[in-house]
Amino acid sequence: MKASNIDPAVFEDMRPYRDDEVRAVLDRMINDKEAARAMAHFLVPGYASKLERPFAWMVRQFLRFQLRNVTNVYEFQEVIASYMGKVIDRSTSALTISGLDELPKDRACLFVSNHRDIAMDPALSIISMYRKGHNTARIAIGDNLLSKQFAADLMKLNKCFVVTRNASSRREKLAAATRLSNYIYHSIVNDNEHVWIAQRSGRAKDGLDRTNPALLAMFSMTKDKETPFADFWRKLHIVPLAISYEWDPGDRSKAREVYVKTHEGEYQKGKHEDLGSIGKGVMGYKGHVHAAFGTPIEADFADVTEMAEEIDRQIINNYVLHATNLIAYEMLYRETPKLDYSYPARSWDPAENEAVREKFEARLAKAPPELRDLILAQYANPVVSRLAYSND
Repeated sequence: MKASNIDPAVFEDMRPYRDDEVRAVLDRMINDKEAARAMAHFLVPGYASKLERPFAWMVRQFLRFQLRNVTNVYEFQEVIASYMGKVIDRSTSALTISGLDELPKDRACLFVSNHRDIAMDPALSIISMYRKGHNTARIAIGDNLLSKQFAADLMKLNKCFVVTRNASSRREKLAAATRLSNYIYHSIVNDNEHVWIAQRSGRAKDGLDRTNPALLAMFSMTKDKETPFADFWRKLHIVPLAISYEWDPGDRSKAREVYVKTHEGEYQKGKHEDLGSIGKGVMGYKGHVHAAFGTPIEADFADVTEMAEEIDRQIINNYVLHATNLIAYEMLYRETPKLDYSYPARSWDPAENEAVREKFEARLAKAPPELRDLILAQYANPVVSRLAYSND
């Protein structure tokens, strides 16, 4: 059955919370002691570790007061937006946005984004849309992030829907992919709701932003045999999205994962490691962050490979390079790239960025020696990708 006539009840266990469910979920979260402790560490990170219990109690009372009048998703996101503003002020030097003013506000889009940070990529995309007066998007998240009830509640209150990653058999994987495809189509075409999804499973731990054609094949599982691929893509209104960070709070942990996989063949995550990565990404300093919204893909692409190449082209060319990217490239390849950086764009002059270079070198010096080239590659590879497109 295709999403155009499917019963929405089949999405019951994967969908975000509805307005009529919000109040009960908020009450459950407020009474969750573990959620209060986590929030205490977020609000007062320097003190909560020493006085966790009293601060957690105070947080519960504060949340009860702060959320007392919230009865629907929009009101909850208004509260979240105020906290996100504080996170942005605390952890960035600037958040800049491009391309969003050119997108229509009355048409749902499928935002296919590069993926560097578990929570902040979609969060910064959503806050950008919120600030520009666009409806916020439904967000695809892996079921691996739902190991804690309060985390699952928080995400599903914020319009997240669940992508099954733990299916074991081929039949289960096919069923999960079909249902996900139908839900995305249903959200965009039937509900007129934006959707945000990463261009591939997992973060780009090497700094190379590449779209997995299998993702696009999953989208097209909803397509009937009579509809040409090009017409189907136009129904989804695919818009590539590039998020770039001057500093990545998770650069060392990503490098460690790549190192372990390379030398041991497999990296085994801890039970709640993803939640720890979320906390580091939210609270860690990111410097200048830019969200670059591309243009809707309307051309007649005949297959998923061609479509993936177009998404990559937009993401790589729209990605705002920072001084850290160009410094890493110079350190790794011993040459100065002839590229602009920052937003608004300006010509690269190494002499103007000696303070950033010193900070970068000090950051590298704190990392284990075996991880340093991997960290450099994370920052340098967006430059490598841009140069490759410039030379084509």
